[in-house]
Amino acid sequence: MASQDTHTTTTDQLTLQDPVTRYPAITPPEQSLPGTGLDAEMTPKADLGEHSYRGTGRLEGRKALITGGDSGIGAATAIAFAREGADVVITGLPEEEKDAQHVKEVVEAEGRTCAVILGDLRDKQFCKDLVAQAVEALGGLDILVNNGGKQVAQESIEDIDDEQLEATFDVNILAQFRLVKAALPHLKPGASIINTTSVVTYHAPEVLVDYSATKAAINTFTKSLAQQLAPKGIRVNAVAPGPIWTPLQPSGGQQPEDLPEFGKATPLGRAGQPTELAPAYVFLASPESSYVVGATIPVTGGMPTP
Repeated sequence: MASQDTHTTTTDQLTLQDPVTRYPAITPPEQSLPGTGLDAEMTPKADLGEHSYRGTGRLEGRKALITGGDSGIGAATAIAFAREGADVVITGLPEEEKDAQHVKEVVEAEGRTCAVILGDLRDKQFCKDLVAQAVEALGGLDILVNNGGKQVAQESIEDIDDEQLEATFDVNILAQFRLVKAALPHLKPGASIINTTSVVTYHAPEVLVDYSATKAAINTFTKSLAQQLAPKGIRVNAVAPGPIWTPLQPSGGQQPEDLPEFGKATPLGRAGQPTELAPAYVFLASPESSYVVGATIPVTGGMPTP
């Protein structure tokens, strides 16, 4: 397990805390991580809940596939699911294996299964194969978390070439379509699909034109699909994160010069940590949210949403 960082906490999520000071208001240095970035190389480190998340048995015996589960929000969700009693399959790119293996170690320390499947969500065949491999590894599938994402900030739409445009749409929204289609034959009544959208659906920054468009599409996709699958007993919902400190940000998701102020404009005055998202995913995956269908839960530090 990773050594503890000054920006992580050992206080569990069920203890009464001041949300303003639960985590420090980080001031990340200007940095530019290569590729899609690694949790292991971030300054400061992101808090995935390794030292704090306390489970209560809400997902005992469940089987979950989490895309982008190697780092950030997906990793925090995988750890939380495991501590709630679920077995998980997590995905990442081959170059993200170091992060994925860390999550695997944390999950397996809880006595749960964690399979790591590496590949690119842009690859149509990988999306199909991924679900089949996850079902084989877990012996079934109850929960699909569509969390893998791509974010690249550009000052002008003229700087967004076709490669970036197509990659962003492939990873962020088209992969969700493909994974849902592949997963549906395996999902029974009571299953849950959870999609990661974003506060940029409502507050679209000028430097994230393509990313914002995909996140708005995910939000609408969630609400339409939820109506279609509700009669089958399969619930579809979304989580809309605000400014959360994940590898997306220092690997091109923000301009390096903007990183020191990242998240400080929120009413809470700080960026969020991945572990603060995990309870929303746990709630939507759990039967306790049985009447929650087609919802988008904002976890935004106070940034208003409709």
